[in-house]
Amino acid sequence: MERNNHALTYTALTGAVLFWGLSFVATKIALESIPAFTLVFARFSISSCFFVLLMLRWGFPRFSRKEHIRIFFMSLFEPGLYFVFETLGLQYTTAPKASLIIAAVPLSVTLFAIPLLGERPRPLTLLGIFLSFAGIGILVMGDPEFRWEMGGRLLGDLLIFGAVLSATFYIIGARELGQKHSPLEITGLQIFYGALFFAPAFLWELPDMQWNAVSMRSAAAVLYLTLFATIAAFICYNYGLSKVPAARASMFINCIPVITALAAWYLLHEKLTLFQIGGGGIVLSSVFLSNMSAASPGPEKLRESPA
Repeated sequence: MERNNHALTYTALTGAVLFWGLSFVATKIALESIPAFTLVFARFSISSCFFVLLMLRWGFPRFSRKEHIRIFFMSLFEPGLYFVFETLGLQYTTAPKASLIIAAVPLSVTLFAIPLLGERPRPLTLLGIFLSFAGIGILVMGDPEFRWEMGGRLLGDLLIFGAVLSATFYIIGARELGQKHSPLEITGLQIFYGALFFAPAFLWELPDMQWNAVSMRSAAAVLYLTLFATIAAFICYNYGLSKVPAARASMFINCIPVITALAAWYLLHEKLTLFQIGGGGIVLSSVFLSNMSAASPGPEKLRESPA
């Protein structure tokens, strides 16, 4: 029975990173005929309806007024600002590069946890931070179309960096709240507030929205982002988090760039140069180093939760 539980746990974690890895490609496809904010609002409003139905069946979680306010402001970072930066960034940069930059979230959390939470990272963690930002620099500048200008690929890369910082501040802010409520409860309320956050931007885009121009390809991508990259992925990952330590579960997140790169190569015909592949390898190696230190006894680590 215990072996079956382990198999189910790791199957769930594998499913979560598979869904998230493909989400970068699905977002690129959906953006072909759907405006950015309309896309994100559709994803989270439909997902929030699912969580409402789930809560009607199992009961609504009890949060204090202070906790509601806290989750609301955390939702401004993720999914709010996180998906604004990610969705807009994917209009300018490639899906594999975006996913590799997002892989720096665990290291960014470690860096900001030093002054904000008083955590003391191990030497391997500090080495991982240095290698991560060095690798990201190589990854960005290795693009054949790289230019030192506020436009094109560089703008997309900077927007993705904004997503990294948004996820970082959310994770740090959610640390204490996660001790009192289940990840599923927090996720449901987080997605609901996220839908409210994107509603004004959706209404702003609505008059110019050409619904008859939405292709079946983009509609299928929205369906995937809603059912798999949001609902199924969070349920799978939250289940995994309930069975294994967060540090161990976060190691699975670092498989996302590999999945994204393969999917983008097959579906979008995107390419990475050898220079970029080297930079991406440095980023992934640095994340591996960071997780090695997290797996050993030491200061309590935060719970990572990507979108």
